[in-house]
Amino acid sequence: MIVTVSTWTLAIPGARSLKEKRRVLRSLKDRLAKKNVSVVESGLQGVRDRAEVSVAFLSAHTAQADSLLSSLDRLVADARGAHVLAQSAERR
Repeated sequence: MIVTVSTWTLAIPGARSLKEKRRVLRSLKDRLAKKNVSVVESGLQGVRDRAEVSVAFLSAHTAQADSLLSSLDRLVADARGAHVLAQSAERR
């Protein structure tokens, strides 16, 4: 079994309040969760125009993990109202 944890740091330039930020993140988190991964806002909760979102998932093989991570990267990159500033992934 391979455990993968990936984290994205996002800019949310249109957010004028934490409520607007939550709206953007809720949509993104819902879309990520449909990929059967665990999703959490892992940092920057009090900052209205930045966010950190992390996912964790298990896979049987490295190729499977690579494929899912690539799919998640595209999904986050295409998120409406957010831009990726940084991404990191760790496997165990």
